[in-house]
Amino acid sequence: MKLPQPPLLVITDRRLARRPLLPLIEEILAAGARWVMVREKDLPEDKLASLVQAVMGPARRAGAFVVVNTHASVAAACEADGVHLPQGFSVAEARRIVGPGRWVGISAHNLEEALRGAEEEADYITLSPIFPSISKPGYGPTLGLDTLREVARAVPIPVIALGGITPENARACREAGAAGIAVLGSVMGAEDPVKVIQAYLESLREP
Repeated sequence: MKLPQPPLLVITDRRLARRPLLPLIEEILAAGARWVMVREKDLPEDKLASLVQAVMGPARRAGAFVVVNTHASVAAACEADGVHLPQGFSVAEARRIVGPGRWVGISAHNLEEALRGAEEEADYITLSPIFPSISKPGYGPTLGLDTLREVARAVPIPVIALGGITPENARACREAGAAGIAVLGSVMGAEDPVKVIQAYLESLREP
């Protein structure tokens, strides 16, 4: 899988967002974000599909990629770029639904889950939480850079670092082997999401 460039995955949560979600997404796309995961787990499928369709317009105009959390059928119907699965979901079944050429990513929280995701031929994994999470305080023990480094070396697919990633520690994640970083609360809850995106992109630039 060739990751979107820059390798910054912005995950949505309209409940954390300080402004309406669609204008916020348009702002971060204009700021240079090129990969969005629509993760609105409380929405029924019809409303989720409407939201994804609305996101697809500005994303396509920006040349950005969109994945849908959990719902492969919504990703396929909306012609999104892929689906991202929690643990316990079948990569093979999701790939059957979304069809060839679309991504299937999977969440992992340790080396065993990461290896299983690679064996099931997921296109990428998110590994979390690397640091204490802004959006999920107290969520599980943090893995740290050593575990990130171990997992990145062990699996043959891209590992996206997630959980407490800030502009200050993003480069350390890349140096530990992460192919990219994923962020949620730091962007959704920002007073100035454009400024935050710009800070992340600066931290991801090659020194």
